Amino acid sequence: MKPSDRSQAPARTFRITTLGCKVNQFESADLAERLRRLGWRPAAEGEAAEVHIVNTCTVTGRASMQSRQAARRAVREAPHSRVLVTGCYAQTRPGDLAAIEGVEAVVGHEGKFCLAERLVGDGGTSPGPEPHSEPFTERPLEAFVDRTRPFLKIQDGCDAFCSYCIVPYARGRSRSMPAEKVLEALARYRDSGYREVVLCGIHLGAWGQDLAPAGSLAGLLADIDRQGAMARVRLSSIEPRELTAEIIARVAESGRFCRHFHIPLQSGDDGILQRMKRPYDAAFFARRVMDIHHRIPDAGIGVDVLVGFPGESDAAFENTRRLIESLPVTYLHVFPFSPREGTPAATFEGRVDPRRVRERCRVMRELGAAKRRAFHRRHIGREVDMLAEARRDATSGLLKGMTSNYIPVLVDGGDELKNRLVRVRCRRLGPSDTVLADIV
Repeated sequence: MKPSDRSQAPARTFRITTLGCKVNQFESADLAERLRRLGWRPAAEGEAAEVHIVNTCTVTGRASMQSRQAARRAVREAPHSRVLVTGCYAQTRPGDLAAIEGVEAVVGHEGKFCLAERLVGDGGTSPGPEPHSEPFTERPLEAFVDRTRPFLKIQDGCDAFCSYCIVPYARGRSRSMPAEKVLEALARYRDSGYREVVLCGIHLGAWGQDLAPAGSLAGLLADIDRQGAMARVRLSSIEPRELTAEIIARVAESGRFCRHFHIPLQSGDDGILQRMKRPYDAAFFARRVMDIHHRIPDAGIGVDVLVGFPGESDAAFENTRRLIESLPVTYLHVFPFSPREGTPAATFEGRVDPRRVRERCRVMRELGAAKRRAFHRRHIGREVDMLAEARRDATSGLLKGMTSNYIPVLVDGGDELKNRLVRVRCRRLGPSDTVLADIV
């Protein structure tokens, strides 16, 4: 087809199914934008797409299973679509996905970044994973479809190699987007009309360590604050030792950064932390959380907990439960241990009985729910700013939004408030511990 004929040809259609983290969601949005720029369009609901891309996750055994299921579902629901599979599971276990009848190609991470261009003119796809030989791949994303709070990936890869984690094998070494490119990307988002951006990475706190000269996340936040391109900037997960006093002070003193931190704990038992190869102990983690609470009393503080790691005794689990109970944590993400082939922990002795793991997960999730409910309840009667989302709540029809400190809010308001920061007064708890509020 000649370039001059392209505008008269019917648009080719695509669909993307995304599993996993914010980085994966950013990369799927980037892939969708690149396809649209090349003349493709997203398939409508119920329409069979010419190409269906499944962007996979492998952080847990459940995520790997869901990735296989998503690939099979794509083949089953549209047998005439070209099904391509990429992402972390495609990088680490390409054979598992290639064995699924109907999957046309399995594409590793670096192949993902040029997948759109390879599809143009049926140029083919990469048959499998590639080594992480390139520096950080910069993506000039300007719009993030269906999100009021878009993600910006500023870091990829991980050098930590915790004993249970497959991600460094899937994502490669840590690499960073240069600071000037981060600032340019924020300005593009601002010019596209966004009010808040979420900075994300596989190991966000390691941002800048690979650059020449080396940088730091604290220094980058200072640059962002000075530039003032974005009304609100939210940080995704940061490791405890990389969440420095300088970062906490920046968030406390600047109105630009959301008063919200997500910190992976994994275990509150020092022996288990050592087996996990986590570079801190429970006392250090507790001090870090209290540092945040003292500087920013209304901060939302989320914590990751990994339950049932090999060797986790009843006493070790109780150490974790007691630590979380004692701290001003506001919500939990709880995961059962999942052995990942190729990691040291997959060979560790002392596996915990699955029934005991399920019970411990239940206990921790109930504790997390109680923490979240109490934190939301403390805001009843207070005035807060929420960013109203583009989509209304499906059940109530109310505008929904998120506060700086990560409280979901529902409010009765007009469409003109969408994608705006709105001052509201929290009135009472609503369904699923959302906060019902009134516009001030």
